[in-house]
Amino acid sequence: MSLHRHLGKGREIARTAGDHASDMFAPLTVIGRGLRHHTGWAKDRWQATPKERRGPTLFLSAAMLVGIYLLPHGLLFALIALMASAAWAGRAPKAPPAPPAPDVADVKLAALYSALTPYLCGPEDANPLYHFEGSYRSAFGSWEFDGEGRLSRLELTYPAYFTDTEPAARARIEQVVQGKAGRAREYRFDWDEESNKLRISAMSPLPTDIVAQRFVAAPGEIVLGFTDEDGTARTIPVGQGSAVTQQPPVIWRTGPRSGEPHLLALGVAGYGTSSLVRSIALQALPYADLVVIDGAGTGEHACLVNRPGVHTVETSLHGALAALEWAAQETDRRLAALNTARHTGSAPPEDVTRPLWLLLDHPTELSELAHAEGRPDPQDLLELPLRHGRAARVTVVIADDVEARDRLTPTVRTTTRARVLLGPAGPEEGHLALGAPLDIVPAAHAPIGRGYARIGNGVPVRLQVPATVDPLDDEAPAALRDAVIALLPHRDTRTEAAADAPPRPEQPPLVRPAEPAPAVRPVDLGKGEPMIRSRPIS
Repeated sequence: MSLHRHLGKGREIARTAGDHASDMFAPLTVIGRGLRHHTGWAKDRWQATPKERRGPTLFLSAAMLVGIYLLPHGLLFALIALMASAAWAGRAPKAPPAPPAPDVADVKLAALYSALTPYLCGPEDANPLYHFEGSYRSAFGSWEFDGEGRLSRLELTYPAYFTDTEPAARARIEQVVQGKAGRAREYRFDWDEESNKLRISAMSPLPTDIVAQRFVAAPGEIVLGFTDEDGTARTIPVGQGSAVTQQPPVIWRTGPRSGEPHLLALGVAGYGTSSLVRSIALQALPYADLVVIDGAGTGEHACLVNRPGVHTVETSLHGALAALEWAAQETDRRLAALNTARHTGSAPPEDVTRPLWLLLDHPTELSELAHAEGRPDPQDLLELPLRHGRAARVTVVIADDVEARDRLTPTVRTTTRARVLLGPAGPEEGHLALGAPLDIVPAAHAPIGRGYARIGNGVPVRLQVPATVDPLDDEAPAALRDAVIALLPHRDTRTEAAADAPPRPEQPPLVRPAEPAPAVRPVDLGKGEPMIRSRPIS
């Protein structure tokens, strides 16, 4: 018999003996497991017992053991009971340890890698970076998760043949990453075209509890809202709740030396373009005159009616055309007065140097109405203020829906170099509205007033507009309405309580004899010295 057969037969005999031994000693194994369970239970109860009760407990246990010893056949019965309880406690095998929780990176990054593979895998690539049986560790350089297990930072490498210079190709990758990382947050995508790397970072939410207030800014500076700390090199004190904090603002500088004298704000319906117009109006009122045109006719700016410095608030097509005609003539008059002052070397008049603001909310609706009635387009009357407004101290602010961008005239689109986009718009809409590709992917659900701003040739930054509600809106919170009312020039019985009536006298006043009426002077209808200030539109 060969050695191999001897060894095989020996292993079989050993396995059979082991099986018989395990069957023979199985009751002892169960009892031993139960005794270990009883010992652990007794140890836990002893440790849980307070120190002042351990002595009495030990005494009672000893007394019970002595009583069992003194009973006839007590030790035998106690031993049988202990073995039975040990067999019952040890009947079930020890539960296997729970498997460790899977790593968050292995689960989420593997899913993201699989989702990116169809877009970054080349069929003719001999050594593909992304393939269906590959690992994410070969393409992802570094990553970071927050405390809730959400992706907060990621750096990945993509193939050199990927068309990273095309906005459509970038948008596909950004959409896939946001879908796998979470659509509830905004992400910044930094494309490094030289090294074929993409850096993704989740952005923290902007504060939404900043209400309308007097901001620390020079005349001609408008605080459009607030952004991230790396979006600007300036901070201003802001009342936020019950405390004063330093927040980085988005400043729009206007005036004759500004490179972006006019503003175009586009937004998704319901995301605060009218609130932005109200915020700008409240900041410009202390040093400028206003002409407000509400093209939607919803009364969003009725709180500015009859306020000092507000020439008119128009909601009809007839009133808008009259106001814009006057604005065009006023711009021409200011240019002539400034030109004369420069030639003569004298100071320009006060009514020429005081800024004039034209605020138009949804003017495309008036344009459609004018086209239907065969009347002039109100946007055509803005050509002179838009082209020569910087020299004439005339600033134009236009707010409209992002879907109405194609209905804006070319003059409006080319002369408004300060841009604002509010609401979760897509990549193409963001590029058309801001004039530059947006490297931030909006969240699926954004708060009111959240958007992006681009001043001139700068980089688009995130923007959160201060909460500037309509004080005539009864559904708005009272604290927000009071903040807007406090910034209006004077009291108005529509938004503030009427003044208290004077107390009634206890006794009627004495009637004195009437004084002789003064002599009536003839009225001079001739023109005297011309007015310095232009007559406002009624």
